[in-house]
Amino acid sequence: MASQSIHLNSKFCDRTVGFNARNKDLLGLAFLCRICSLILRDPVQLLCGHRQCKSCVESIDGEVVKCPEYGIKPNQEILHQDVASLKQKVEDMQYISYDGTLIWKITAVKERMIDAKSERQTSIYSPPFYSSPIGYKMRARLYLNGDGNARRTHLSLFFVLMRSKNDALLKFPFNYKVTFCLNDQTPAQRHIIDSFRPDIKSNSFQRPRSEMNIASGIPKFFPLAMIEQEGNPYVRDDTMFIKIMVDFGDIPKTLLPYALSLNSGLPTYIQQILIKQEAERRAQQTPIPPDLLRQHTG
Repeated sequence: MASQSIHLNSKFCDRTVGFNARNKDLLGLAFLCRICSLILRDPVQLLCGHRQCKSCVESIDGEVVKCPEYGIKPNQEILHQDVASLKQKVEDMQYISYDGTLIWKITAVKERMIDAKSERQTSIYSPPFYSSPIGYKMRARLYLNGDGNARRTHLSLFFVLMRSKNDALLKFPFNYKVTFCLNDQTPAQRHIIDSFRPDIKSNSFQRPRSEMNIASGIPKFFPLAMIEQEGNPYVRDDTMFIKIMVDFGDIPKTLLPYALSLNSGLPTYIQQILIKQEAERRAQQTPIPPDLLRQHTG
């Protein structure tokens, strides 16, 4: 059967129904529309599980037809939800990261802020990212109109630990410093940087038992008044970038601006080398405290 091919009959390739073929029966019922009995074209699945051609689902006057066998109509709301869910999964896969760092591109900022203020959608989630290929699964959560006592005054930015299939191999509670960076998109590079250390007693940092733990982070991350200013350097072309970095090496606070200003296009290991070299350079330039100098000079 594998060597046999399906020959489409161009005479019957009407775009209002499925595809016709002389030997279409070789495909089996799963690939045939139950309305036109031809090979499925743009298949749509009904609640009963049967599939029909998209063009066959609607009659000429636009009314939705029923499944010939069970009389069940397609649920358009479920279909739209499935499409939206699939689109989100594809978008998330484009941004997946396995080094504990995520650069989150947020588009349509103005529209999202309007949604947050009207409470249609108060928060948005970043794509998931990982600390390593078999490591912690994480994401960020952003409230564009603030959360709690920061509502209407600040952007609220939180870290979310997610359940993954490798959690049994990992150590909990999660105890690594998390750094957020709102990127200045101009050459001035005046990024907004803030960090927090997990409260290991909090449920937010224990092994996840549901899809996501309760978010934890920085409620007053950045003043709304500044992000709403016309021409501010953090929103350009209605887009902003937030970098989330899990700091496994405990980078000194004074080095964070340098580390977060490195070219994001560089491989992670190159960035780590540059950070180490900068730390060593600064250590060599640090003056010896007078008390310590006296001890060593007699």
